[in-house]
Amino acid sequence: QVQLVESGGGLVQAGGSLRLSCAASGRTFSISMGWFRQAPGKEREFVATISGSGSSTYYRASVKGRFTISRDNAKNTVYLQMNSLEPEDTAVYYCAAGRSYYSSSSEFNYDYWGQGTQVTVSS
Repeated sequence: QVQLVESGGGLVQAGGSLRLSCAASGRTFSISMGWFRQAPGKEREFVATISGSGSSTYYRASVKGRFTISRDNAKNTVYLQMNSLEPEDTAVYYCAAGRSYYSSSSEFNYDYWGQGTQVTVSS
């Protein structure tokens, strides 16, 4: 069983930065981790994913170059550094633990989800 707890969300002005953290309990060091987000009235969408070792990452096009996903397996923690934030990034951000070592952009390949953390970017 894996439990995930996100933190680091908040209100920031456009152009600002936030770093989200996802603390995991249980065995997560060998499985992929991902970040997803859901804006009001919209479906949940993929943001970024990282493989079990951290050697492979993948991003949705709109955040590539602005967001960085990383992990510290010794601390069982995954991070999402978000720079140059835009109002369109406003959403609840969810951390998820995958089913295997390999990263995936599909939420159907993730079995465990955190409760989410709100990110609001003002213009």
